[in-house]
Amino acid sequence: MAFSFIRAALHAAGATLAILGTGAATAAVNLPALKIDKTQTTVSGLSSGGFMAVQLHVAYSATFAKGAGVVAGGPFYCAEGSVVNATGRCMASPTGIPTSTLVSTTNNWASQGAIDPVANLQNSRVYLFSGSLDSVVKPGVMDALRTYYGSFVPAANVVYKKDIAAEHAMVTDDYGNACATKGAPYISNCGFDLAGAMLQHLYGPLSARNNAALPTGNFIEFNQSEFISGHGMATTGWAYVPQACQAGGSTSCKVHVALHGCKQNVSDVQQQYVRNTGYNRWADSNNIVVLYPQTSLAATNSCWDWWGYDSANYSKKTGPQMAAIKAMVDRVSSGGSTTNPPAALPAPTGLSTSGATANSMGLAWSAVAGAASYNVYRNGNKANALPVNATSYTDTSLAASTTYSWTVRAADANGAEGAASAAVLGTTLAAAGGGTGTCTTASNYAHTLAGRAYAYLGFAYAQGSNQGMGWWNVFTTSTLKQTGPNYYVLGTC
Repeated sequence: MAFSFIRAALHAAGATLAILGTGAATAAVNLPALKIDKTQTTVSGLSSGGFMAVQLHVAYSATFAKGAGVVAGGPFYCAEGSVVNATGRCMASPTGIPTSTLVSTTNNWASQGAIDPVANLQNSRVYLFSGSLDSVVKPGVMDALRTYYGSFVPAANVVYKKDIAAEHAMVTDDYGNACATKGAPYISNCGFDLAGAMLQHLYGPLSARNNAALPTGNFIEFNQSEFISGHGMATTGWAYVPQACQAGGSTSCKVHVALHGCKQNVSDVQQQYVRNTGYNRWADSNNIVVLYPQTSLAATNSCWDWWGYDSANYSKKTGPQMAAIKAMVDRVSSGGSTTNPPAALPAPTGLSTSGATANSMGLAWSAVAGAASYNVYRNGNKANALPVNATSYTDTSLAASTTYSWTVRAADANGAEGAASAAVLGTTLAAAGGGTGTCTTASNYAHTLAGRAYAYLGFAYAQGSNQGMGWWNVFTTSTLKQTGPNYYVLGTC
């Protein structure tokens, strides 16, 4: 059952897990700009990462036109914004998946420009894997995904492997749990090199993988907060960069984005997904840069947003997590070098606030000569997911009646930032209807009926802040404080 999987994951997350080959800890760095063949960009993922891989492949098909690998995922927009659909038809009851409707939605959104044109998928390659024992995302869900892709990708370009008796996990040929085991770190040794099979289908023939110990310096912890702040994303992500691809080199490399599943980020299982899923050994001998974006513990069960827990636009190009990962790919593919960096840009001047509402604030500043874009920082954290190309920005998802501090930095064409502007303070307005500061104590069940919270897999979460409230039932009581329109936090008045 999906619920038992999440419950087991929550308990397993507290266990002590061995970190293999992690090397010495180093400070996070900005993601480098490397020489990349942009026609060779692919994506793959497991579970929530599999659903997210499909979202990225379809919504950003111009970027990921080369192809996608999906392990225990489902069709694009499968949940249609509903957690009930997500945990029901998209995991446990696949006969209810409306594949033809999802195909129509895809075509409509493409015609509206919300996602890239579907014509980009015509030359894509797709590798699908479903363990025959998977009790979390049933094989029938993957069957529906294959049917969905049949509307956009030639059948000859799709490989679907589902003959291994594997539970819900990323499959390897030499690391992890027994193949039929369901449990952290959700990596299983089934005697099959799934990462290698995917990459060889997506890219064609590859050089043999490097089975020797990989250089510690090829693993990079990078600053994710350059691309997004909050929205269930961690402050840092990871990348594997072969020596031939590192900044300053002349080799043109490929990019593959590998997305972990629920309860599988670095906070949950340390670096096991980053280091032990098999991608890096193939990447090292074939000049492939592997990006491992990371969710945070603030994300629901550490999952990627594939049903709308963070944004109603979660599966479109404007979805915050989607846009952030696209920005990471754009940065690493931008062809810059860390050698002989250009002179730092000066700090923007004239930063001011205006147009405050209960949950947003307008910002404006003077242009900086030589700037290609700007980044806005709220209370020291990056607020914009994508570079700001104008000299104004509206910061949203703010709490009512709250004072914030903002600064702005100019960035050059390679994304290198200059000095920060002088800080400016601004206070949001009170919530409409006097909601700010109002507290309600009730059962978690009653909170969900009133719209102050929502339920997911037997647990309740505060609307807006997504803070965990405990079991979803009539016996567990919580106090929620409204701090903005449709935004609640655990607290007292």
